[in-house]
Amino acid sequence: MGSINNIIEQVDNFVWGVPLLVLIMACGIWLSFRCGFIQVRRLGTALRYMLRDESDGAGEVSAFAALCTALSATVGTGNIVGVATAIAAGGPGALFWMEIAAFFGMATKYAEGLLAVKFRTTAKDGTILGGPFYYIENGLGKRFVWLAKLFSLFGVLAGLLGIGTITQINGITSAANHFFDPDSLHTVRVLGSDVTWTKILAGLFITVCAALILIGGIRRIARVSEVVVPVMIVLYVGSCLLIILTHLTQIPAAVTAIVQGAFGVRPLAGGMAGFGVVQLSMRSGVARGVFSNEAGLGSAPIAAAAARTREPVRQGLVTMTATFIDTILVCTMTGLSIVMAGSFEKDLEGVEITTDAFRYGLPFPERVSSFLLMICLAVFAFTTILGWNYYSERCLAYLIGGSRRTVTVIYRWIYIAAVFIGPYLTVEAVWNLADIFNGLMALPNVTALLLLSGVVASETRSYLARLRDGTAEG
Repeated sequence: MGSINNIIEQVDNFVWGVPLLVLIMACGIWLSFRCGFIQVRRLGTALRYMLRDESDGAGEVSAFAALCTALSATVGTGNIVGVATAIAAGGPGALFWMEIAAFFGMATKYAEGLLAVKFRTTAKDGTILGGPFYYIENGLGKRFVWLAKLFSLFGVLAGLLGIGTITQINGITSAANHFFDPDSLHTVRVLGSDVTWTKILAGLFITVCAALILIGGIRRIARVSEVVVPVMIVLYVGSCLLIILTHLTQIPAAVTAIVQGAFGVRPLAGGMAGFGVVQLSMRSGVARGVFSNEAGLGSAPIAAAAARTREPVRQGLVTMTATFIDTILVCTMTGLSIVMAGSFEKDLEGVEITTDAFRYGLPFPERVSSFLLMICLAVFAFTTILGWNYYSERCLAYLIGGSRRTVTVIYRWIYIAAVFIGPYLTVEAVWNLADIFNGLMALPNVTALLLLSGVVASETRSYLARLRDGTAEG
């Protein structure tokens, strides 16, 4: 098993090398300039659109439901476990690079949502079809269908073996085990390893719940998401704010540590050592940031395409708010709490780091703080499982040339099986696998975004001009 983990880690390091990090960041920076930094100028407008549909929009679900479906897939273990893992690996500076990636990622997410609506199609049964595979095929032309197919393949693998299943259920069961059986006293032998009964029972419960909801498709997923996701975000962010507000005197030191870690201020005298610290901090922050908010991966536009709207720019703005909420808001709260508590410096792993920060910072008994985090993580991760099933099914449908009920049903059961086995895999291998598939998804999608950036800029100018003269609905 050790040699397999080493191979996975080497592949992860190769995929998430400097070229991919530069490509993703460059895409966000380029789109920011081409769209006049719309993530700054129109954030207020985007937040307003988030809660208000167009009067004559066409689509399957409301803009808010589409956003919540996207958030259900992004607000997950990346916000709780991923932030902790990034800071543990790259130091406090990783949080800074997560924020930078999110800032430019908002422009990337805006472009994804815009293109998803502009190039979406309607199937014979009335189902709205859209996402990177369609804006690659319809926007770039038939000669790029191979690129769309490549994205779809990576999307299926990401949903089935990475971000959609294994990482989420692993995070849920680890949190449950840390709360109910922290010393792993009650175990049973499974596949040559000792596994606690807590992990087994939690895994079974989540698997059954996921199976019951996934049968209903996008509409049932959207209904669950638009109720659960906002409530849990408010609860989680409120908890983190409580930690910060009750430890205000520690904020300056935490911010200093984050900035120094981001730029390697302390080890600069060491020459290459300083550069190595910065590179590790940047890689950890950007990789986990992309894992968390999925800007550039091409997942969110699959949900955005189903929104009831006739204005691509409007939905692009709504889609953009997902990155703001996911990383600028939720991940920042998590990261600050961890740095202020110093939990990343302890001999802890994954969710244990965030749990330690909650125990340290919340003015409640440790058991109450741990339980609160466990519930937030479980719900976030569970909704991510639901959202990514929809994404990966859409990728599969495009890959095989159309939606086929028999294939879809078989895939759903395989997806549920992947959720079932997730608790029995090691944390490090799980996150590395997720990183690999995320990176492979980003390559064809970011390439398409760069090639279609002219369309994004043109649509943006046209809509804003119509908005100013009153011919577009605001």
